[in-house]
Formats: sequence, structure tokens, C-alpha cells
Amino acid sequence: MGLAFLVPAFVFYTIFQWMPIVYNFFLAFQDYIPGLPARWVGLANFRRVLGDSLLPIAIKNTLAFTGWALLIGFVVPIITAITITELRKGRSFFRLAVYMPNIIPAIALYVMWLYLFNPAVGLLNQILGFFGLPGSEWLLSPKTALVSLVIMSTWANFGSTAVLYMASLSAISEELYEAAEIDGAGVWKRIRHITLPALKPTILILLLLQLIFTLQVLQEPLVMTGGGPNNATMTVMYMVYNYAFVYAEFGKAGALGILLFLFLMVLSLVYVKANKLVAKEVR
Repeated sequence: MGLAFLVPAFVFYTIFQWMPIVYNFFLAFQDYIPGLPARWVGLANFRRVLGDSLLPIAIKNTLAFTGWALLIGFVVPIITAITITELRKGRSFFRLAVYMPNIIPAIALYVMWLYLFNPAVGLLNQILGFFGLPGSEWLLSPKTALVSLVIMSTWANFGSTAVLYMASLSAISEELYEAAEIDGAGVWKRIRHITLPALKPTILILLLLQLIFTLQVLQEPLVMTGGGPNNATMTVMYMVYNYAFVYAEFGKAGALGILLFLFLMVLSLVYVKANKLVAKEVR
């Protein structure tokens, strides 16, 4: 009976996820245009993709986005979760508040941030002006466009990650904190010696997931900047999107998709292996 209830989900994922993934591997070795017969071309698509002058720019931007996302966005959910957990009152309210950005419809989210980033009337520049600081061009400048997308993405997604951290924190025995308080340990010592060690497994897992997620960034530059200005926010996944749905070169899109898939798989294997070695050394 339990397996019978799994059939709808299995069919759904087979049709809409697993079959497209498998089909993509075939597309990578074909010259395919919708409406025309596919033609096998071997490794030609990979050579064309690797010879694209835009690929180094896209790789650089993707790695930069990932680096900024780790620098700005990775610690925010941890700090938020620990802060809310340490509160004596109002925990339920703040748990709901930090998750609110995750339930905002995507179109409303982007419209709101387009207004916030507006250099003429945007709220961010008005706040800077209130403190006597010069405004920024945000999405209009190649120097700040990518960082601006990271800021928006962090605000939009940190709530769900913070909730996961709070769930991990709730599993820590209260007796540990009570014993630490009796021994005279302050907030910082409790966080350092109890909270962070207990969060380590969750931190390691979410770090890997964030790496995979940010290296596949597409939605933010696609909607907010169109890859500009001057390709400053062009990413690898945006190139895949352009190959497939702008230029109708599905073979090149499949080839670049496979290259990104292989890179993420190797990264995941190296990351998991390194964590196992570190765990053995600690033991």
C-alpha cells in the first residue's frame, strides 16, 4: 500500500525530471533544432562551447557570485538562527518573520527589489543619502551588479536555511546550556562550545547545498539584469538558457549542462571525501 502511494510522485519525477536529465545527455551529442531531425555530431558541441569567447566571462561571474554568496549569505542564517534561539521572548514571531521572504511570489520579489535598487528613487539610495553617503548605481554598474544580485538572493533565501538551523538547535539538550550557565559560561562561550559544535553537521551539509545552488544561478540575472550590464552578470546557467531558448542550439545547451553537471559532481565528491578525512583526524 505504501508503494502504491509513491507511484504518482514516481511518475511525476520520471516525466518531468529524470527523463529530461537523461535526454539531455543525448542532446549534447546531437545537432538538434526543434521541428527538424536530430543529427549526431559527436563531440562537436563540446568543442563549440569550450571555444565560445563568452564562456570564461560566465565562469568568472559564476565563481564570483558563489564567492560573494558564501561571504555575505552563508553566515547570515547561522547568526539569525542562533540569535532567535537565544531570545527569551518573541521566538515564534521572529521565526515567522525571517521566513516571510520565502513565501513572497517571485514576481513581487523582483518588482520590489527593482524599486529598491533604482538609482533615482530607490529606497537604498535614499537611506544612503539620509546618512550623507553617496548613492550607488546598483544593477546599472558592472562593478556592483553582481553583488547587488547576491544581496537580493541572500535576503530572499536565508529564511528557509535559518529555519533548518533552528531545527538543529532545538535538538540540542537544554541540560547542556543549563550546566554551562551554572558554571558561569556567558552567551559567547555557550555559542562557541555548545551551539557551533552541535551545528557542524548541518553547516557542512548546507554549505555543499549552497555551493551547488549558487553555481547554478540563473533566475536572478535572467529577470533582474538580462546578463548585463556588459555581461557583468552573465553566468554559466544563463549561457545554457540562451543556447536553448534564445538561439535554439539545444546541442550546445546540453553540452554545457553536462560540463556543469560533471563539475558539480566532482566538487561534491571532493567535498564529501574531505569531510570524511577531517572527521577521521578529529576522532
